Amino acid sequence: MPPAAEVLDMNGSVEVSFVMPCLDEAETLAGCIEAAKRCIERNRLSAEIVVADNGSTDDSREIARRMGARVVDATVRGYGAAIMAGFEAARGRYLVVGDADQSYDFEEAFPMIERLRDGADVCMGSRFEGRIEPGAMPWLHRWVGNPALSLIGRVLFRSKISDFHCGLRALTKDTFDRLRLRTTGMEFASELVVKATTLGCRIDEVPITLRPDGRSRRPHLRSFPDGWRHLRFLTTLSPRFTLFLPGLLLMTIAGALLLRLYAGPLTLGRATLDIHAMQLAALAVVVGYQAVTIAIAARIFAVSEEIGPPAPWMQRAFVVFTLERGIVTGVLLALLGLRLILGEAWSWFDDGFGPLAPERTMRPLLLGSVLTALGTQTLMSSFLYSMFGIRRRHD
Repeated sequence: MPPAAEVLDMNGSVEVSFVMPCLDEAETLAGCIEAAKRCIERNRLSAEIVVADNGSTDDSREIARRMGARVVDATVRGYGAAIMAGFEAARGRYLVVGDADQSYDFEEAFPMIERLRDGADVCMGSRFEGRIEPGAMPWLHRWVGNPALSLIGRVLFRSKISDFHCGLRALTKDTFDRLRLRTTGMEFASELVVKATTLGCRIDEVPITLRPDGRSRRPHLRSFPDGWRHLRFLTTLSPRFTLFLPGLLLMTIAGALLLRLYAGPLTLGRATLDIHAMQLAALAVVVGYQAVTIAIAARIFAVSEEIGPPAPWMQRAFVVFTLERGIVTGVLLALLGLRLILGEAWSWFDDGFGPLAPERTMRPLLLGSVLTALGTQTLMSSFLYSMFGIRRRHD
């Protein structure tokens, strides 16, 4: 008796759901379903095969139904949207997802299932720890794109995963529900790993083989646009490294230089730094502070909209840094700045509105302008953070 595309256990339940996102995969879909059936039969799994169709115009849907797979309509276009539609419709306790182009062998998913049975929340396939057959991956993807993006993901999120973007992976249905995944495009692959890592999930990895896909047409993956989407997703979800720390460093160094030059010119060897260097330092302080405040806003927004990993420190920060305290701090900074500016304006008035000496007036004007700008930015940021805080408390 040939293996069926759905096998139930004695209680009529499903242990494993094989999910295949599909968009015009008539050439290869049957082979993928057959591989999943072999995995089910050889390992005596209670399982189902779910094809998440993303708007195919070829015979993919008919092929899937003819072979006994369950077809789910993924009405929102995109790789991630198709996978999520399949996951949501799946009835299994464990979810296995793989591309429907025969580049992955679904029989290799069984070690992943065993890892989930052993307590893992997610199990990733690793092409780099396994084998990449000749012609299976373009040179740029193999030696530059995928290694670089995986390295960035490991550094930014302290992950140990060697292959962030492997198309064959498995996770428990409970973990999928906890992750609350949001992205609909190719960056879905990164989102799953990032959220699972930051939530403290147990993530295992097993070596797998990548084969040349069986399609005669070009793949859906677009090297540079999709690579950029992954990079954008990783960096925007880690504003600590991309905005906060660089901004804080810039603001600290420039602020120290600004205060030193406020006291008078600074001679370094043959060079003398004066009001021109002070002006540049003032600009750097403002830019650095903007980077810091934007980083905080981006982090709050990502958590509030559930597109980024959680931040336990954030709720504590809302208790300490309230709108009222932000208003007081902003007003004090702005008033101090205005005091310096108005002091020079009064001197100008006393001089009969005549020409001013830059070497005397620019220092207090520059420092006053910076303090006024920082105070104003603090006021506006406090209102913005407070709005995000209201949203979080409401949720």
